[in-house]
Amino acid sequence: MRVNFTVNGRQQEADDVWEGESLLYVLRERLGLPGSKNACEQGECGSCTVRLDGVTVCACLVAAGQVEGREVLTVEGLAGEDSALSCVQQAFVDAGAVQCGFCTPGLLVQTDALLEQNPSPSDQDIREALSGNLCRCTGYEKILDAVRLAAARQDHEGTP
Repeated sequence: MRVNFTVNGRQQEADDVWEGESLLYVLRERLGLPGSKNACEQGECGSCTVRLDGVTVCACLVAAGQVEGREVLTVEGLAGEDSALSCVQQAFVDAGAVQCGFCTPGLLVQTDALLEQNPSPSDQDIREALSGNLCRCTGYEKILDAVRLAAARQDHEGTP
């Protein structure tokens, strides 16, 4: 089957897709977008988190046939058109919240969604929003610092 959908603001078409193939596979292997990571393939780790029509989902659990005509935002889509890092991406770098980088794409997408919905999240809000994203390297404190920093910068600058 052929799947037509929007990825990071651009119309995309994937050919010869098996309808039960995962969105994660289509993004990484068919469209060349390796940012979303393939880890558990069970929706438990959050490394493959993307936004589907604005809602965060684990791309490993979404069948390719379900995305026809829909919009997907991956970690690659967070950067500006000039490839400048988004506020969230820059905050993760500045706070030292990136270690091996495997979980980072999912955390970035989830944080972006959180701050869009709640520009001034409490620590409890942050912990709850990120509870589906597992990280083995950072110990989470730097990640929490990064989310707080991104929220503060967005509030100060008034930009996402």
